Amino acid sequence: QVQLVESGGGLVQPGGSLTHSCAASGITFGQYYMSWYRQAPGEERYLVAGISSVGAPPFYDHSVKGRFTISRDDVDKMLYLQMNNLNPSDTAVYYCQAKFGLDSPYWGQGTQVTVST
Repeated sequence: QVQLVESGGGLVQPGGSLTHSCAASGITFGQYYMSWYRQAPGEERYLVAGISSVGAPPFYDHSVKGRFTISRDDVDKMLYLQMNNLNPSDTAVYYCQAKFGLDSPYWGQGTQVTVST
């Protein structure tokens, strides 16, 4: 059974930092392209950052480039998203995704990040 279990969301003040984690099980982690998506209320879910295990540069949406860092640990089957200099527009539910080739992706349960004073 495939599981992607996220942790690390919460409430943070503008300018603050958070680290998201996603623990994967039930998949050959190194074969999967791993991503973080987010969805704000009333908006569509979209790709924030993605990373492969083959050394290609990570992808970042322009809205987070320079502030967020995606990384992975293929031994421990972990995906991370370090989020710095957060602002209210980063408020959303964040989802971990694992995708292999053309197969349907697997999703984490989602964790809420709220950036507010």
